[in-house]
Amino acid sequence: MIIGIGVDVVDLARFAGVLDRTPALRSRLFTPAELLRDGEPRPAASLAARFAAKEALIKAFGSSAGLSWQELEVVADDQRNPSLTLHAGAQRVAADRGVTAVHLSLSHDGPVATAFVIIEGVAA
Repeated sequence: MIIGIGVDVVDLARFAGVLDRTPALRSRLFTPAELLRDGEPRPAASLAARFAAKEALIKAFGSSAGLSWQELEVVADDQRNPSLTLHAGAQRVAADRGVTAVHLSLSHDGPVATAFVIIEGVAA
């Protein structure tokens, strides 16, 4: 059963500007693995989509209580299909809310990055 839906849109130019002005924000918002793709720094558009994914997940949960940026990680399979991996406190929040699956779709085109998250679980 669907227990939460979240969507977020990020303006790419604005996000890139924020990262340029505040370089430390990269390590606060993203895991080391998220910052790289094939050993190279991930482009700002890709990071914006990952940020949107984390925001969309928070919206699907209905609150950011108990969650931290580093515990929400966007990963990709061999075909580069994205998914969200929850670590530590985020796993506990998901378990407390009865979450059994998290689905993620990412896109970035033109001036925006978009993420859509659906969480499935058992009704409380």
